Amino acid sequence: MRTISGLWRWRRNPLRRATDLAEAWLALTAVLLVLVLAPVAGALVGGLTQDSLQRAVREQHASRHAVTATVARKLARSPLDTDAEAATGRELRSRVVADWTAPDGTHRHGPALADLRSPHKGDRFMIWTDAQGRIVARPLDSATATTHAVLAGVGAALLGIGLVEGARRMIVWRMVRRRYARWDRAWSQAGPDWGRTGTGS
Repeated sequence: MRTISGLWRWRRNPLRRATDLAEAWLALTAVLLVLVLAPVAGALVGGLTQDSLQRAVREQHASRHAVTATVARKLARSPLDTDAEAATGRELRSRVVADWTAPDGTHRHGPALADLRSPHKGDRFMIWTDAQGRIVARPLDSATATTHAVLAGVGAALLGIGLVEGARRMIVWRMVRRRYARWDRAWSQAGPDWGRTGTGS
């Protein structure tokens, strides 16, 4: 708002200084940069991020496979495990030893995290594996990738706005300091005789 309010300095006024006009042009330039460059930067960063993330989504979905695992036995709880009473439904997972068949047909046996509240031997659950049957993280889905891309674009636009406003404030600050320095020089020249009789002031 302060940037826009600085535009009043264009009005014809006998007291208007050259620096007032410079500040007005600076404010207009900053507004135009915010209105034009920030959305362009946001769209560019968002688009590049979207392309990269969607490529990662395709690669992950091609290389990761959902397989059904069977609980062999439950593992003892670790102190690092999530507290069952404080956990939400999404965080609640049990550590088990499980059996599963890898996409290449080999039989696998090992520890896994099961989305089961109280797993028993023979219970089935889904896990994600690579082509060799090693457990991997769930692949990124397209909607989540799009959300991340939008957030990256918004972040880039906000960063652009912040940089433009920061540069504008820095330039105005330097202009004001120069103005005060000129005033100090003028006062130091007029100061000793200010108000004395016969000095013409």
